[in-house]
Amino acid sequence: LADLIRSKTIQTFELNKIYRQNRESAIVLNAHRVRRGEPLEVPPIEVPEDVSDFYFFDEHQPEKVVKLIIDLCSNQIPARFGLDPHNDIQVLTPMHKGIVGTINLNRAIQLRLNQQSVAIRAAGQSFKVGDKVMHLKNNYHKDVYNGDSGIIDDIDFHNQIVSVDYDGRIVEYSHAELEDLSLAYAMTVHKSQGSEYPAIIMPIMTQHYIMLQRNLLYTAITRGKQLVVLVGSRKALGIALSNIQPRMRLSGLTKRLRSSE
Repeated sequence: LADLIRSKTIQTFELNKIYRQNRESAIVLNAHRVRRGEPLEVPPIEVPEDVSDFYFFDEHQPEKVVKLIIDLCSNQIPARFGLDPHNDIQVLTPMHKGIVGTINLNRAIQLRLNQQSVAIRAAGQSFKVGDKVMHLKNNYHKDVYNGDSGIIDDIDFHNQIVSVDYDGRIVEYSHAELEDLSLAYAMTVHKSQGSEYPAIIMPIMTQHYIMLQRNLLYTAITRGKQLVVLVGSRKALGIALSNIQPRMRLSGLTKRLRSSE
């Protein structure tokens, strides 16, 4: 697509009006800075009365990053911004594996936000009533699709049926079908594409080196409507800002399109 646009041989349109955030938003400011590969502008978090919509917490140890993310989800953001931990706050991370990957973060956040002891286990996960979940595959019969998020409304333990509320529409899953569900307190940045959330929290660590790219950071930041919080190391942030490797394509398509006119 980038090669097609660069060729200037087809008619293109560029969106230049921002709808998701206010123009004066620090989210918008920093999104533009990410696109240019420039350092982010973030307010000092030591000033309690200073309220912004963009924050960066400098933390190098993965275990402490997880604890901070849990505290942000369950205490700090709800108390300061009045946002609901289940419906308004989404954790986005570059990868599934690792201490700050989706698998571990989902378990840790679930333990804090949903302390019910009764759960149904399937596909290596524990599901409880009230959990935020995501559907992983297109299912035209159930009319649910890859990336759809909902809340577990009920669990029939006798018949092993889990009912998920997708914006007021209840969809039932048998135990065998639960492999199509995943906890969704945390999800990958790639899964979030096309979606928006009142608040997002993103861990950014050097252990995610292979995924630290400018376009991925830009995607994560622009998912947040009211609040964006980055938690991690400045070194990892610098790596992401400077890494534009995915843009360096050698398809030759742009040149070929221009020469064909």
